[in-house]
Amino acid sequence: MSKKKEKQYDGGKKILILGGSGFIGNSIYKELCNYFDTYGTYNTARRSFEKNQQFFKYDMTEDDIFSLLEKVRPNIIISAVRGNFAAQVQAHQHITEYLIQHDCKLYFISSANVFDAYSKYPSYENDKTLSESVYGRLKIRIENMLLRLPKEKMAILRVPMVFGNGSPRIKEIKKFILENEPVEVFPNLILNVTSADKLTQQVHYLINRNKTGVFHLGSKDLVHHEEFIQEVVERIGNFNPIYKRVYTTNEDRYLAVLPKDNKLPKNLQMSYQDIIDHHILS
Repeated sequence: MSKKKEKQYDGGKKILILGGSGFIGNSIYKELCNYFDTYGTYNTARRSFEKNQQFFKYDMTEDDIFSLLEKVRPNIIISAVRGNFAAQVQAHQHITEYLIQHDCKLYFISSANVFDAYSKYPSYENDKTLSESVYGRLKIRIENMLLRLPKEKMAILRVPMVFGNGSPRIKEIKKFILENEPVEVFPNLILNVTSADKLTQQVHYLINRNKTGVFHLGSKDLVHHEEFIQEVVERIGNFNPIYKRVYTTNEDRYLAVLPKDNKLPKNLQMSYQDIIDHHILS
């Protein structure tokens, strides 16, 4: 028996992370695996995941989620999966059926984009969702599916732009700087942000406390996208990058998810400056 299986896990919770090989999913896995009996899925073959007995190969477009759920029998499913939109919808339909029949709850990583049709103000947990983007509409469709479940069966975690040392956004910015390519900024976009580190701590807290419902997991304050990216670039190094300013409207527009009803403890709240100071290059 491996050392991992000998551990006495907190509360005996068994967790399955769908999309456990992606940036957010794998960050959550690393945060939880020492505390809970944690499993993840991967799709593209990588030897590190193939050799890890806690990971299962799962292709949404080909594999039936039921067989994986019956194999793992999780108490908690965390959905951080990406990929084919139709396959995502079908997988979550099957997950909701599983949740009704078993002692299990789902934590669904959603997005600020469920509000991207509302540009004049930030959005709160109980605001009506409306999106102009295909991605936002996908998240809304899955959210609406989950909102029909008993509340104790699910949590919807709406997340703004995620940054962090290994994040795709920071990697892309570094690549553009080094290749002398323009870094895209949106001067009129007001948003809040988060980091993978902070997001995973918040997810850990919600699981520990058996929290359910709708949560907005971003910085408690807002910043212009251009200002934020410029400060991030300054932290990366002494560069003089080219900025490509993209104006989608003539007026300021918001893409921010702020908490009002489901606030987390102060130690789990952060400002956008905290993200820059402690999480971008940590």
